[in-house]
Amino acid sequence: MQTLVHYSLHFLAVGLIAYLYDKKNWKRNWLILVATMLVDLDHLLAVPIFAPNRCSIGFHPLHSEVAIATYILGIIFTKNKILRLIFIGLLFHMITDFIDCLWMFSKCSGCYENSEVFKWFKIFRNYN
Repeated sequence: MQTLVHYSLHFLAVGLIAYLYDKKNWKRNWLILVATMLVDLDHLLAVPIFAPNRCSIGFHPLHSEVAIATYILGIIFTKNKILRLIFIGLLFHMITDFIDCLWMFSKCSGCYENSEVFKWFKIFRNYN
């Protein structure tokens, strides 16, 4: 079920985003949003490339807090509609991957405690 939800968000939900973003050009926009999945090429830098209980958020360079902040700033400050759509796609990809991480964490508490997300939340809690 987790895999079905994950890939439905990556392929089907982006269709809705593409349509809402620009009804006239939704097919082109859908292709652009699907192309943002190339962000997962950074998984090739990991050893091992795939680890079933690894949360990609915070682990891979294009899934890092700096990258995510860049995607958010790109959405806010970019005037070019295509570039803004790319940033939206990248941020939605991170949200989708984070949902996947939460699903995994619900089954594996050790996975959460060893994740970068856990370290982020721990740092955030110490600032409050």
